[in-house]
Amino acid sequence: MKTQSIKAGVYGASGYAGQDLVELLCHHPHVELTFATSNNSANVPIPGTNRRYVAHDDAPLAGNDVVFLSLPHMTASDVAVQALAQGVKVIDLSADMRLDTPERYHAWYQVEHPHPELLPTPYGLPEINRANLHGVARVAVPGCYPTTTLLGVYPLLMAGVLSDVAPLIVDAKSGITGAGRTPQLQFHFPEMFGNFAPYKPGRVHRHVGEIEQELQRRGYGGQVVFVPHLLPVDRGLMASIYATLSHPCTEAQVREWYEQTYATEPLVQVLPVGELATLHHAVRKNNCTISVTHINDHLIHITSVTDNLRKGAASQAVQCFNLMFGLEETTGLL
Repeated sequence: MKTQSIKAGVYGASGYAGQDLVELLCHHPHVELTFATSNNSANVPIPGTNRRYVAHDDAPLAGNDVVFLSLPHMTASDVAVQALAQGVKVIDLSADMRLDTPERYHAWYQVEHPHPELLPTPYGLPEINRANLHGVARVAVPGCYPTTTLLGVYPLLMAGVLSDVAPLIVDAKSGITGAGRTPQLQFHFPEMFGNFAPYKPGRVHRHVGEIEQELQRRGYGGQVVFVPHLLPVDRGLMASIYATLSHPCTEAQVREWYEQTYATEPLVQVLPVGELATLHHAVRKNNCTISVTHINDHLIHITSVTDNLRKGAASQAVQCFNLMFGLEETTGLL
C-alpha cells in the first residue's frame, strides 16, 4: 500500500535512458508520473502507460516534487534552473552538473557552463557518496563509463594502494544505446554488425575528467588512460581495468578489500575467485557486478559490468531519488 505519493516528471523521456526511467518510475510504489516529454514524439502514446508525450515547453512543471532530466548537456541546466526556482527537486542525467567547477566543465566540454551557479552539485553515485545525497535539492547522476569504472576501483582507492606513478588503464566497451537514439550512419545495424571499434582513445573522452575528479577527491594523484569501444550489442557496459599498486599486496588482501567494501551494498556484487564478470550479469538489471584477478603483487585486473541504461543511468537516478526523499534506497529496483 502506498504511504507516500511523490509527483515526478521526466524530460527527454523518449530516449533510451528516458524510456527505462519511465518504466522504473511507473512501477515505483511511491511515484506518480505526472508527465514525460519528447519534442520529437509529442502526443505519441508512451509505451506501458496511459499517457502521451508532451513537448518540453508544455510540461506542467509547477506542482511537481521532482523532475528527472534525461536531456543533452547545455539544455538540462536551463530546465534545472527553472525547476529549482519553483521548489522542484532535480535529478540530472546529463553532464551539466557532474563536474565541480565551471573551469573543469569548460576544459572537457569546450564551452562555458550556462549556469555556473549550479556547481558544485552532489555526485549521485550512492556507493561512494551516499552520505551527501539525503534530502538534497539536486543531484548529478554520473555517466555510465564513470559509474562502472569508479565502482570497479573504489576498494583499491579506499585502501590507498593505487599507484600515482603508473596510469590507471580503463579499456571499456558499451552497447550501441550508449551513443543515444538519434540516428547516425556509423551506428546503423549494417555498419556495426560484425564490427568492433574504439573511439576517442587516451585522454580525450569527456568522461576522463569526471573519472579523475572523483578519484582525485579521494586522494588519487595519477592519470587515467581511457579507451572506450562500441560493441555490436544493444546494451550493457564492461570496464576492463588495469590497476598498478603502490606496494606489494597479496591476493587475499585484495579480495578482502573488495568483499568488505561491498558486503552490505545491495546493488554491487563481487564474484567468487575464478568467476569472471560478463554482460549477462548486468544487462536489464540494476546492479554492478565485479570480478577481480590478482595478476601479481603489483598488478590487478578488474572487470566491472553494468547495464549502461540502468545502473549507468536510469536505475541509478531512481536510487538517488530514493535517498533524496528518505525512502529505502532499493525501492523499485529489487
